[in-house]
Amino acid sequence: MTPFEIVAHRGVPGEYPENTIPSFERAIELGADAVELDVRLTADKVPVVYHYYYMHMVTSLPGPIFNYTLEQLGSAKYTGPAKQGAGGYRISTLEQVLAAIGGRIGLEIEVKGPEPEAPEIIGSILNSWKSIWDSIEVTSFEPGMLHTVQKFCPGMITDLLFPRSESWMQLDVVAYSALHRARLAQARAIHLHPSQLNPQMMSEIREHGIEVHAWDINQPVDLESMAALGIPKFCTDELAQALAFREQLG
Repeated sequence: MTPFEIVAHRGVPGEYPENTIPSFERAIELGADAVELDVRLTADKVPVVYHYYYMHMVTSLPGPIFNYTLEQLGSAKYTGPAKQGAGGYRISTLEQVLAAIGGRIGLEIEVKGPEPEAPEIIGSILNSWKSIWDSIEVTSFEPGMLHTVQKFCPGMITDLLFPRSESWMQLDVVAYSALHRARLAQARAIHLHPSQLNPQMMSEIREHGIEVHAWDINQPVDLESMAALGIPKFCTDELAQALAFREQLG
């Protein structure tokens, strides 16, 4: 039994463009337990797997994604790293990603929003994949998004993402805010940044039946801290490093 689960953030973006099927396939090949992927709506309300608002962040198109239909996104070419050239990869729909890797690896699906209809549209797709729900969790920074997902997908696991702390926030406020936002979302777990983690705050959150997961676990010191705290699942941009660390622990 492994001491913790490792989630590959957007796949393996150091080798293939992030949030693409080849990037997810590479994570499967390396041995990740799950992949994290981001879902946004196109102008014609199709859920696609893409992180940013602006297309130019990792593709050849200008402007925000919500100005493009799915058909128009067909011309987007990735500009990020890829073993065979980034230009050969395309933005995939959520349905295409589920068809390609669903059931082969865990999926952490982040609903980016902010459209109120996004959870219902995404939920309608997920309802066609009930046979693999035990390998899926839906995440969001917005409690309302998770409530709506639960409404349309009763029984779906949902986790709340918690942003990096503002400069004035000490860990007592972080723990209090994280706990009650997770309660508001009726989330299984709250995902925290390593700078927000210590044994006392984790104990306070867990006493209310909410698990603590972590994101942005990219430095060796954070891996060691995460293991010492007993975090059961975390997301990383450095998949190979995290896998090697887990192997060293035995």
